Amino acid sequence: MSAAASPTRGIGHDIAQIVLSSRPISWINTAFPFAAAYLLSTREVDLTLVIGTLYFLIPYNLAMYGINDVFDYASDLANPRKGGIEGALLSPRMHRATLWAAALTNLPFLAYLVAVGNPASWIWLAVSVFAVIAYSAPMLRFKERPFLDSVTSSTHFVSPAIVGLALAGAAVTPGAALTLTAFFLWGMAAHAFGAVQDIGPDREAGISSIATVIGARVTVRLSLALWIVAGAAMLLTPWPGPLAALLALPYVVNAAPWWNVTDDTSATTNRAWRRFIALNYFSGFLATMILILAWVS
Repeated sequence: MSAAASPTRGIGHDIAQIVLSSRPISWINTAFPFAAAYLLSTREVDLTLVIGTLYFLIPYNLAMYGINDVFDYASDLANPRKGGIEGALLSPRMHRATLWAAALTNLPFLAYLVAVGNPASWIWLAVSVFAVIAYSAPMLRFKERPFLDSVTSSTHFVSPAIVGLALAGAAVTPGAALTLTAFFLWGMAAHAFGAVQDIGPDREAGISSIATVIGARVTVRLSLALWIVAGAAMLLTPWPGPLAALLALPYVVNAAPWWNVTDDTSATTNRAWRRFIALNYFSGFLATMILILAWVS
């Protein structure tokens, strides 16, 4: 192989690492809420739908997870989960490039969304971007503030939907408010349960989280309660919303076997977490069917 091929291979590898840091497997989790909220409100496919969906699909996730991987590098070294689909282990030489990539990919999309937006969408877009930065960035580090960590993480996934509603100028009906509340509780449950598997590495690194503070067992039980309440909330929404209550059941069944987990065995919840990632695709498919039913109703 010629010497000239080596730099190209190196650049390609670096780009792949930056993309990996954005968690491609989770891109849909933020793009779908925006697209669904905007499309159901406007009932038309326009440029704002396309650009907004693309933004919450890739640049948004690059900022959210890339910033996290940069500033969590020291603790990630001791975390066996890192280095694959559950999070990149970025070499220190890639940190500056990752932050620049996040900034440069976000700014054009944000400029467009601000230009076509309104005061309500500006506020919620600002909340969304702030939550992304505040979760991992130095000085703020909301991820190390127990309970606020789960609230912030849930905001990452619910705020794109609110931005979509605001951009569309949709009225926030009681049904929409209940749906967003249920989604928010689901997000808190997901974050809290995910934090259980990292109790060991987080404590070794001196990182506080909801799980390190209240312990593995209580955190799992809290997550189950939040998923159940989220499902129950959907029963109070207009048809076909109650069908979405069933989407909470697979998450409850998945996490329930760890009802009595201890801090010492907390790492075993990673098995459930890997299934959780797959469940998101299954639930997303069913949510899409429900949205289509809502569209034609």
